[in-house]
Amino acid sequence: MLLNYFKINTPKVVQETIDGEVVIVNLKKGYYYSLLDISAEIWSYIENGISQEEIIKLIIQKYSGNEDDIIIQIQDFCQQLLIEEIIIADLAPQNISKKNTIIKEHINTNKPFFIPPKLTKYTDMEELLTLDPIHEVDEMGWPNAKIDTLI
Repeated sequence: MLLNYFKINTPKVVQETIDGEVVIVNLKKGYYYSLLDISAEIWSYIENGISQEEIIKLIIQKYSGNEDDIIIQIQDFCQQLLIEEIIIADLAPQNISKKNTIIKEHINTNKPFFIPPKLTKYTDMEELLTLDPIHEVDEMGWPNAKIDTLI
């Protein structure tokens, strides 16, 4: 059975799309991720409340390739996003008004070959991203550390 709808795991996860690349930061774990091409496209569908079942149909309509492989690759990609706690299961779509427009916009007659989605994970900034400087200050604010933490 497919988990049908997902939503971004906010406020633990923040994201920004820059020149077609989706950069995602999991503030709880301290990891950041990159999504390009089909991965970024699938992310956009998730972000706009499109179900996993509909995402699969859209990708099959838009790209050429073995349908069974496409289904498995998309399910695996969504599972990776769930495991990394970037998205969480949802009961219903979040952006219904935007959903229909996106579905119509992405139907294409010239089909490029399907390239499996990829979640690129970076762990090199974990310590920095999980720092909590807010709790290391007093009423004077940051950058003044609490006096008792300096001893």
